[in-house]
Amino acid sequence: MQQRLHRIEVATRGRGLIEVTDQVCRWTAAQGLTTGLLTLWCRHTSASLLVQENASADVRTDLETFLARLVPDGGAERYRHAEEGPDDMPAHIRAALTQTQLSIPVDGGRPVLGTWQGLFLYEHRTSPHRRGVVLHLLGEA
Repeated sequence: MQQRLHRIEVATRGRGLIEVTDQVCRWTAAQGLTTGLLTLWCRHTSASLLVQENASADVRTDLETFLARLVPDGGAERYRHAEEGPDDMPAHIRAALTQTQLSIPVDGGRPVLGTWQGLFLYEHRTSPHRRGVVLHLLGEA
């Protein structure tokens, strides 16, 4: 077994899903490991990772609309933790409801994704951020 470790930085424009599929697949393919397991780890408590449909932008819009109803923004009138603004505590809740880690099988040197699946960083804050994602590949050549 061999392993590889890499970090990517994702610039966000504020709340929403940012697709990282191509970047992750290119790095994975370049590692020379044909079979294994790829783990993605989000290094933040107000952002997360998702496997989601990458064909229709409507899916991302509907997901955001749903989460806005489920976890509305609000300051001290709604949440105790409000020092960093009305979007901070909702961002933590959204991250708790989604995922900060993904594990994806690798076959033929590529993550095994379905036809319509993409890998996304989900920014839960309303302002732009730079988010770090760690890629760990464990496998065989």
